[in-house]
Amino acid sequence: MYHRLIYVCFAALIFCSCQGNRQDGVSPEGDTLTLQYAQLITLIDYEGYSVASIRDPWNKGRTLHKYVLVPRQAALPESLPKGTLVRTPVSKVVIYTAVHSALVQELGALNQIAGVCDFQYIHLPYIIKGVEEGSILDCGDAMSPDIERIIDLEPDALMLSPFENSGGYGRAEELGVPLIECADYMETSALGRAEWMKFYGRLFGRAEVADQLFSEVSENYLALKAQASQAGNRPTVITDLKTGSVWYVPGGQSTQGKLWADANVAYPYADDSHSGSLALSFEAVFEKAGDADIWVMRYNRPQDMTYQGLVADYHGYAELKAFKSHQVYGCNTGHTAFYEETPFHPDRLLRDYIQISHPEIDLGGLTYFEKLKDE
Repeated sequence: MYHRLIYVCFAALIFCSCQGNRQDGVSPEGDTLTLQYAQLITLIDYEGYSVASIRDPWNKGRTLHKYVLVPRQAALPESLPKGTLVRTPVSKVVIYTAVHSALVQELGALNQIAGVCDFQYIHLPYIIKGVEEGSILDCGDAMSPDIERIIDLEPDALMLSPFENSGGYGRAEELGVPLIECADYMETSALGRAEWMKFYGRLFGRAEVADQLFSEVSENYLALKAQASQAGNRPTVITDLKTGSVWYVPGGQSTQGKLWADANVAYPYADDSHSGSLALSFEAVFEKAGDADIWVMRYNRPQDMTYQGLVADYHGYAELKAFKSHQVYGCNTGHTAFYEETPFHPDRLLRDYIQISHPEIDLGGLTYFEKLKDE
């Protein structure tokens, strides 16, 4: 208990001293890093530090958070702009999401992860082994983390996802530890979200690795998009499943909606203006997309879904055209790394979508989805 109290006091002292180094404004000599697709983040390099500004996705014209990144071994500049000071590379991080854990692994910075939340959703062998051996701490549920464990770790940053009207981050805000708000999921294009890896690369001291990785991802994605555009047919698609009485479908301006467009698929909700999901009844979806040629779904179950299983869940599914023609593809997210990989590798997801909707294009087989089978 004494150790924890000392840590909290020390962290608070550092936090306050960082506040004292902040001043309004930034130097006009900064070099803005060109971001081709990301709309919610700006990265500017100055002499001795960098500034990352994150736009508020829910309040146009407002800033969600500003980070001032200063190399760990360098002396603090005499004046810094307002923002949360982060010494880079971060060396002991608690990550709240599986997707960012997977990216950190790909950046070659796994040894900088000290703790994780939502461990049950992580499939990365290194982290599973680390938690089992105690070198990485399981910090509980991301929505209600074990703050005592986080304090014991003495991290230098927490990576978490912001939500609209979330009410803040509870006791985590009192630790004096930088809270890295990972708003990448609010980007409205797949490559826009993936481009956030450039920011994360700078946090972990892997800027060059991140820049090269994004270059490869974007080149692959655009090449696949061009290939799909040559397909002679444009099948229609229906997505996902009912949850209770509601069927959530991606809005036309959502990342998923735009992925279908890039796969040269006629998405029934393409003209919709929402960037999030639409909450609809089965009847509304059936009326709009019941005649879709293909049905592509994600689910998390111990056993893979079958046609018989679908009907057992809800008899109305049997009336969908794709069900009748056996053109249903499922991704069991409990058995694949779909959620861990695809946000920063949309090229892999686009490849699956193209192969499903344009089987004449041979891209080497599906990664996440497979055609449903009869029992």
